[in-house]
Amino acid sequence: MQDRLPLRMPTGITSLDPVLDGGVPPGSAVLLLGEHGAGNIEFVQTSIMHLSTLRESVKADESLLVPERISYVTFTRMREDILKEIALSFSPGLYGRLDEEIAFHDLSELYFDASIVPPDWYGEGSVIERLQKKQRKENGSILAEVARVLDGCPKNGLIVLDSLTEIAPPLTDPVRWHAFIAFLRGLQRAAKRWNTTVYLLLTSGILARSQELEIADCVDATLLFRWEETGAQRRQRVMHFEKFRGVMPRLEDKDLVKFSVKISAAGGFEVRNIRVVV
Repeated sequence: MQDRLPLRMPTGITSLDPVLDGGVPPGSAVLLLGEHGAGNIEFVQTSIMHLSTLRESVKADESLLVPERISYVTFTRMREDILKEIALSFSPGLYGRLDEEIAFHDLSELYFDASIVPPDWYGEGSVIERLQKKQRKENGSILAEVARVLDGCPKNGLIVLDSLTEIAPPLTDPVRWHAFIAFLRGLQRAAKRWNTTVYLLLTSGILARSQELEIADCVDATLLFRWEETGAQRRQRVMHFEKFRGVMPRLEDKDLVKFSVKISAAGGFEVRNIRVVV
């Protein structure tokens, strides 16, 4: 166990990993809580973009555990849409490589089956297949299906759950909210057993602040992405660590808790101008 303590799983973000002594502890459930457009989505895109090419370059470094597989769970977006967005934002050549490196799990049919959206807008397959999927939805729950999918993801990997914003609001009645929080706490424990890092995307301001805090209490790390006024009618993206179990004391010792953020086509998500939260 002691030999595993220094082990880090890189985020792939070259400006951030040195701050984290190489990356995050494997098995971390990381909440990426962000205002609209503030950078949490670009954080994920840049992470998986660089991790897809990192495996060979750090092969000899025993202190780093590069994800053996990247699993991407989506509730409303199509695989092609996600790949195209990353390729258009950063490099057209990424499409083919990411298509091979990322295992997509599309739960959109399960999600939309509970809505008024016409099946032709999102579904595929015959009428019989759609009825079977509809019955599966009625007999179970989306959380149960997510748990089943996650349980089948490769260990020693990275899982992106995109996003809690889409599944949490309908679960805010007391009974279903309790089940949702139990699911998150269970996921946080399972991530340790799987030695897998989990990114949980959540847009701030959709849920009540008390519910955001309850979600944050279920995870190992909370990274907050927001816009900050800088004067002259300009805004700057900032990211800061609200908590990081096992890592936060070291960050605070080095006064490394708040960063300005730059997003570019060449480098993707970058942290710069390290600052202290006051």
